[in-house]
Amino acid sequence: MSSSALVLFSGGQDSATCLAWALSRYERVETLGFDYGQRHAIELAIRPHLLAAMRALRPDWAGRLGDDHLLDLTVLGKVSDTALTGDAEIAMQANGLPNTFVPGRNLLFITLAAALAYRRGIDVLVGGMCETDYSGYPDCRDETMQSLQSTLRLGMATDVSIATPLMWLDKAATWQLAQDLGGAALVELIRTGTHTCYLGERGTLHDWGYGCGTCPACVLRANGYAGFVKNI
Repeated sequence: MSSSALVLFSGGQDSATCLAWALSRYERVETLGFDYGQRHAIELAIRPHLLAAMRALRPDWAGRLGDDHLLDLTVLGKVSDTALTGDAEIAMQANGLPNTFVPGRNLLFITLAAALAYRRGIDVLVGGMCETDYSGYPDCRDETMQSLQSTLRLGMATDVSIATPLMWLDKAATWQLAQDLGGAALVELIRTGTHTCYLGERGTLHDWGYGCGTCPACVLRANGYAGFVKNI
């Protein structure tokens, strides 16, 4: 088993849970974020604070959590016309996908993560992609990740692996995973310290965390938290 992993860490609920998952399994864990001109750029501002809080949560995690990296991918925002990279109202498109879908986003994220991991001597990439509770994004599907893994192995001549610990979990189960990994302290850190809202709203703290409460990301997070609380 690999001793190191690179976690795609946006500062949201899913990536924070994935980070805790990786810290419980690998001796060395590094993190990677992307500035792609996202409307909810507040997530970039909270990342350093969240990482510091994760280190403070458990001494063994502090010893395993290594360098953080932030890559400029603003070109993605320039070639996209979406509700995540502009001020458009969130809506469904004729192709059945919400206009929050940023074409190629996860494909580019994983490819660049693999390139960075190659240089850093890391062969496991950890991402929060999920096709259980999600908005239907095709680049979040397990089939997409498996195909991309094969392509990266061929194109880079490495044994790089893509781990997606949330792939088959709904949002309630994702909250439960956080509870299992770090107890109530991690759940509270994710509730108050992460950001998921597509609109970048961080003025109101709900029982499930900060957000507008109406965008698809907030609705999924809120419903998942309600399900989690109901089961504990």
